Amino acid sequence: MTELRNVEADLARFRLRVLVISIVIVLCMGLLVARLIVLQVVRHEDLKAQAENNRTAVVPVVPNRGLILDRNGIALATNYSAYTLELTPSKVPSVERTLDELSQVLEITPRDRRRFKKLMEDSRNFESLPIRTKLTEEEVARFAAQHYRFPGVEIKARLFRNYPFGELASHVIGYIGRINKAEKDRLEESDDAANYRGTEYIGKLGVEQSFEAQLHGQTGVDSVETSAGGRAVRKLASNPSTPGNTVMLAVDIRLQKLVEDMYGERRGALVALDPRNGEVLAFVSKPTFDPNLFVDGIDAENWQMLNESIDKPLLNRALRGTYPPGSTYKPFMALAALQTGKRSASLVIQDGGSWTFGGHQFRSHGDTGLGPVDMHAAIAKSSNVYFYSLANEMGVDAIHDFMKPLGFGQLTGIDIQGESRGILPSQEWKRNYYKKPEQQKWYAGETISLGIGQGYNTFTMLQLAQATATLVNNGVRRRPQLVIGTQDTLTRQVTRLPPADPVDLGFKPENVTVVRNAMVSVTQEGTSTRVFAGAPYLSGGKTGTAQAVGIGAKERYNASKLEEHQRDHALYVAYAPADNPRIVVAAIVENAGFGAASAAPITRRVFDYWLLGQWPNDEDMAAVRRGAAAAPIGKPRMASEVPWPPSP
Repeated sequence: MTELRNVEADLARFRLRVLVISIVIVLCMGLLVARLIVLQVVRHEDLKAQAENNRTAVVPVVPNRGLILDRNGIALATNYSAYTLELTPSKVPSVERTLDELSQVLEITPRDRRRFKKLMEDSRNFESLPIRTKLTEEEVARFAAQHYRFPGVEIKARLFRNYPFGELASHVIGYIGRINKAEKDRLEESDDAANYRGTEYIGKLGVEQSFEAQLHGQTGVDSVETSAGGRAVRKLASNPSTPGNTVMLAVDIRLQKLVEDMYGERRGALVALDPRNGEVLAFVSKPTFDPNLFVDGIDAENWQMLNESIDKPLLNRALRGTYPPGSTYKPFMALAALQTGKRSASLVIQDGGSWTFGGHQFRSHGDTGLGPVDMHAAIAKSSNVYFYSLANEMGVDAIHDFMKPLGFGQLTGIDIQGESRGILPSQEWKRNYYKKPEQQKWYAGETISLGIGQGYNTFTMLQLAQATATLVNNGVRRRPQLVIGTQDTLTRQVTRLPPADPVDLGFKPENVTVVRNAMVSVTQEGTSTRVFAGAPYLSGGKTGTAQAVGIGAKERYNASKLEEHQRDHALYVAYAPADNPRIVVAAIVENAGFGAASAAPITRRVFDYWLLGQWPNDEDMAAVRRGAAAAPIGKPRMASEVPWPPSP
């Protein structure tokens, strides 16, 4: 009986256990079913998207950068594809050890290492940075065989910017370079952040910088299926990138080449404009530099050479170089006298070789006077005494108020960044410029030298060219324009960029005629007569010589006793043809002495090219470079016969 009760008790306990286990199983199954319902029904779309993301990657497609062309369609900036060896610092245990091991497979020079380290300093640790660029097919194959040894190192096909003419027009074109940290931070805060995903280069200078939005294009995206290891398997979808637009310049690259060749090793700047519309025909700054050096990241040696050179090749002298205008300022002073009524054109001033004010003697023409001169003769013969006395009569503020609308000491508004304003002095300017009260007072004697373009006056060649264009355009000022149009790379549709609205300064035609006629006499009987002898066209101009350093009142200028960088600058402003100007030039040759000896001969040949299609022969070109030319020597060549493209 007892055994029976024990069996029944064991059976009851077993049934209870089975029931508990069954309930647990049912609850577990219920929870599982509920979870499956949540996953399969409630969160189906969300989880499906997550799963899709786990096996796909969105890769930015960088657009091809737009081309830069001159006014005749000659390509000044292009692209080409090449292989690069790249390393991501965050993916390698030791950058130095990896570079050492890579150097056993491919040549990696000390210069490559220094450039790579500089890129690392300017970039983030997870970015892919180039060690070597422009690898050969053999080098690509050699690395591919050893790729398994180098996680974090890849061969990539990249588009590279190329400037086919090297140093030619480098200050105009500018260059592109790798986006640095400051630029990356600025982009991430802008509306263009998405458009620069995957982009590693950006315009840094010149047209490349100022027209970055046009040249860059629109970034596309590819949806790529990836393996568990993150390797791309196949492309699922594609939204192609839109190439950047082609940018067309007003510059004639052949004329630019001619001018740069004529400067040779000398320093200076030349700006040539079409006065009818403001188009920039040549924009020269010498010396120049090779923008190709910056594309891959410039090495320390080249950067030091460019940055520390006494000749300052990175300075855009046409845009940022400021100089006293010297006697090229005199035609504008004459126009100011006529417009303000301070002097008539017929008033005669006795030029005895010097002019005295407040006990100080202001010299003229080496103390040799020109005798009695009216306004016409004062411009043609470049009388200092005439304009000393005129400046004294007008006063600094009246001079300032007349010159400001002409663009002196003002930004011209040209369509590239970095323009310098220069200095157009006034009493207010001096009060604001100097901090000490005793330096803020304007003295009457300081006005005198302003009349001949000296003193505090400092302007750019761009400002001088614009002012001259305004003068010969009967007082209508136009904004200088480097870029005249863009072209859509896909549709080939050209969009012209219209010039800015002109501003009429209201000059009286008879006053403009007086000054223009006097400037024509400069080339016929004045200081540049020898340079323009035999020209089949008539032109107007004005020579100028500007001091680079001050000379004491009792001292005489002697170039042979000065360092080369301390000697006077040679300037020339001019226009042609005289009756209907189609080109205006403002030129300076630094430390070259008289304008008629160095700057005017360059301008003569610019006019011969633009109006006659002529190019100097070798003998004439050599003489111009030495500053030993006047009118062209021998028979010029036809520009159409000069080989193009030029030899590198």
